[in-house]
Amino acid sequence: MAARDAARRAGPARHRPAPAGKLYEEEEDDALPDSDALPDSDDEVELDKPRPIQIVLAHEDDHNFELDESALEKILLQEHIKDLNIVVVSVAGAFRKGKSFLLDFMLRYMYNRTSPCWIGGNTEPLTGFTWRGGCERETTGIQIWSEVFVIEKPNGTKVAVLLMDTQGAFDSQSTIKDCATVFALSTMTSSVQVYNLSQNIQEDDLQHLQLFTEYGRLAMEEIYQKPFQTLMFLIRDWSYPYEHAYGLEGGRKFLEKRLQVKQNQHEELQNVRKHIHSCFSNLGCFLLPHPGLKVATNPNFDGRLNDIDEDFKNELRNLIPLLLAPENLVEKEISGSKVTCRDLVEYFKAYIKIYQGEELPHPKSMLQATAEANNLAAVAGAKDLYSKGMEQVCGGDKPYLAPSDLEQKHQDFRESAIRHFRSVKKMGGEEFCRRYQEQLEGEIEEIYANFVKHNDGKNIFYAARTPATLFAVMFAMYIISGLTGFLGMNSIAALCNLVLGMALISFCTWAYVKYSGEFREVGTAIDQIAEAIWEQVLKPMSDNLMEDHMRQSVKNSIKAGLTEQVAHHARLKTD
Repeated sequence: MAARDAARRAGPARHRPAPAGKLYEEEEDDALPDSDALPDSDDEVELDKPRPIQIVLAHEDDHNFELDESALEKILLQEHIKDLNIVVVSVAGAFRKGKSFLLDFMLRYMYNRTSPCWIGGNTEPLTGFTWRGGCERETTGIQIWSEVFVIEKPNGTKVAVLLMDTQGAFDSQSTIKDCATVFALSTMTSSVQVYNLSQNIQEDDLQHLQLFTEYGRLAMEEIYQKPFQTLMFLIRDWSYPYEHAYGLEGGRKFLEKRLQVKQNQHEELQNVRKHIHSCFSNLGCFLLPHPGLKVATNPNFDGRLNDIDEDFKNELRNLIPLLLAPENLVEKEISGSKVTCRDLVEYFKAYIKIYQGEELPHPKSMLQATAEANNLAAVAGAKDLYSKGMEQVCGGDKPYLAPSDLEQKHQDFRESAIRHFRSVKKMGGEEFCRRYQEQLEGEIEEIYANFVKHNDGKNIFYAARTPATLFAVMFAMYIISGLTGFLGMNSIAALCNLVLGMALISFCTWAYVKYSGEFREVGTAIDQIAEAIWEQVLKPMSDNLMEDHMRQSVKNSIKAGLTEQVAHHARLKTD
């Protein structure tokens, strides 16, 4: 079936666009543009030769998108259309499912809509947006048809109709973010989004639609109504006409059944359906039959109607006017206001800047999102295990614990938490989980630092360090000031008195902060200064004094011992 899907879309050759009004005539080779390339962003866009023009460029190296503003402005800011309200019909969906093929039939209708035989002759190759058979993608980024069609609606107003082709989703070179960006951009800028699906509407199709539309809704400003307009589910190769007939009516009944919210449904399934209903003002569905075995098996298929089944052609004659007939055209609206061609250029510029930035979260695959949630849950469980263990050792009602003992308990509980994290079954692989283990270890160190501060606060000597340090500074400055004043060193005495006054003011301020709870930042600064003085000056001095005292005590002990031994020997000799 996969080979059949890949082969049936088109022949191996890319099919070239036909100039406006020349769809059924034999074109000469020199009248056709190069079939292998679209105009580059720096090339001149020749609007006299209708062709697909790429306006959103996909950069595969950094998976980013760029708007070709010049090409877009040349098309939409033409004098005769720039102030007309615009109708944008876009086709989006998975790659290699015939989106460009469908758009070329839309082009045939737009160029020959007044003819009952707009679908073309039986032997005419299909031209317009480039398409080909095979399993590799053809369209990248977003393309639009260079000719904007001016159509008069039944009420007499003229509108501009723009056809848009999008990069297929889920190819081997696109990330989930790439797919979401293209789908969201096309949905935000189109008035009718055709969601091109194969054979059925599966649950993963709805979930991807939910992800992509939410990504688009995030990029828009505050929304007080449904953000998007018309979504048309187009089910290709529909194989169950005995259950739901081909066409719009059968599609409507099928879609109602698929999007129905039931009481016994899982909450996840209900949320997907509610989200889709909340995003679009109008939902529709069209069931399209398979185009036939000749299309599926002929490697040289070039779109000729002779090779396409009659059922497909009949339903195509119903589908295209349903989207593009003057009475069915849906004008683009944003926040309730109709959008002109000139406006759409500005919206494109604004939206592409949002997706080029880092403000929006990056959408992820279901495996990656599940693996992240799984690992984060394991991190949270391990962290909770560590915190509970430390709380039992040095929690709020526990007495002060020696720093060495606290460090040992920290190491024990840390190893226990890491073992717990490793024991939990997690998705994502060893390398993916290692990043979360490193995150766990970092967060445990932060929690430990808080427990150390909390434990130090229970030490009465640690709590008294600031006032003791300030008092020691005041005492030292008082003594030095007195001595230097007595010796006539008045400048040094004055400096010492200044430091003494500052220490006294700091002591009084610290006492007020601790009593009242106000100006805590000031109290913290005084604590930090006092701690620095203690660590850099007083503690080394006290350690040196203690070391000198112990050294002197040892010396005295040794000297006393030797003296005692000498005296003892002297008494023995006397005896």
